[in-house]
Amino acid sequence: MTIRHLKIFIVVAETGSMSTAANRLYLTQPTVSQTIRDLEEHYHVQLFERLHKKLFITEEGQQLLELAQLTVGSFDSLELSMQRFQERIHLRIGSSLTVGTCLMANVISDLESEYPKMDIYSFVSNTAEIEQKLLRHELDVAVVEGIIDSPLLVSIPIVEDSLVLICGKQHEFYQKDILYASELEGQKFAIREKGSGTRKLFEQYLSTHNIHIQTAWEANCPRTIMNAVLYNNALAVISQRLVKHECMHRAVKIFRYETGEWDRNFKLVYLKRNSEDSKQLSGSADSSPSPLGIQNLRTVLERYRTLDLPQQIPACVFKNDIK
Repeated sequence: MTIRHLKIFIVVAETGSMSTAANRLYLTQPTVSQTIRDLEEHYHVQLFERLHKKLFITEEGQQLLELAQLTVGSFDSLELSMQRFQERIHLRIGSSLTVGTCLMANVISDLESEYPKMDIYSFVSNTAEIEQKLLRHELDVAVVEGIIDSPLLVSIPIVEDSLVLICGKQHEFYQKDILYASELEGQKFAIREKGSGTRKLFEQYLSTHNIHIQTAWEANCPRTIMNAVLYNNALAVISQRLVKHECMHRAVKIFRYETGEWDRNFKLVYLKRNSEDSKQLSGSADSSPSPLGIQNLRTVLERYRTLDLPQQIPACVFKNDIK
């Protein structure tokens, strides 16, 4: 028996007439009559008695009616709930620590405002862990600053960023407008934890130029890094997007690397939806069909593409003098 059988039976019981039930349900009378016969044969009971051209429900029919009303009511509630569920967009967004600190609060606020039917879960960690969660299907999409290694993931550069060298007011470098790479040798630094995209890029620079630093602080929190610069006389290399407030108040001085070697992008990352894992990632949105929620996220991220600092912040320069 099906829900359709029960729905027809309920209308017949309520109207007391096969023809009236047929009209209400936009069915033929033979179809309604056959449905009642199917029910009676299935349950081996008589559901209605016909007296003087009228239908009267039997005791067995009354019992079925009560159960059918409960069953159909529960089914209709289930259908309504699932339709509402399908209308909503559920999006699990991962972000690396730098991105989560400087960008994602605004991005998620925009998403919730513009797409009220979107339910968002946000997870923040370093790039390496975010990559693993995407591969395990624990996240739908991510925005990270680090390098994505897996060929199973699409990685689309979407938001401009750059690392800058920063120092606090008490540091000897604060009085400089030009800083040279050789001056970093032996300096005390606060750096990010292993797995961080920021750390990986900075370590590549140090290795390439054979510069040795003293790691005094190691932390997975950008705010901790900043505090080490402000209060413990450490240097740090950090996202330019994280230092606007401190720069505006002259609490730190920033040095931009003149060659652009520290320029980078925050990337929109999600799992490829085809099995051709050997293909090179094109960096195009067409390399894999994106669900609606990912498209919405990309639309919002485009607004934050440009990297700008207020004009009143001094443009100090970091130069490479090491061959």
